[in-house]
Amino acid sequence: MGKNGNGIGAVIGATVGVGLALIGLPVCIGALGFTGAGIAAGSVAAKMMSAAAIANGGGVEAGSAVAVLQSIGAAGFSLGAKVGLTAALGSAGAASGDWLSR
Repeated sequence: MGKNGNGIGAVIGATVGVGLALIGLPVCIGALGFTGAGIAAGSVAAKMMSAAAIANGGGVEAGSAVAVLQSIGAAGFSLGAKVGLTAALGSAGAASGDWLSR
């Protein structure tokens, strides 16, 4: 724990990590143009889809980054992904917060 032993830095860091996992990542994916209504015209997502389609001879390969991001944009993260991201980013945030509070 931090120099005062109360772990406030770790708690703040964990909170930031969890917020990033549950709110920040979905917002960023949507901002790139991966939406529930499909890929937004003129967006970064549209450029990625175009490049992927050209590279694959006209189609976007299932399981590719574009396909996975569009799936997340349309349906959100699965429960398992939310749990995994929350655990990973919460832990990383706690460790970073503790380290920064020293």
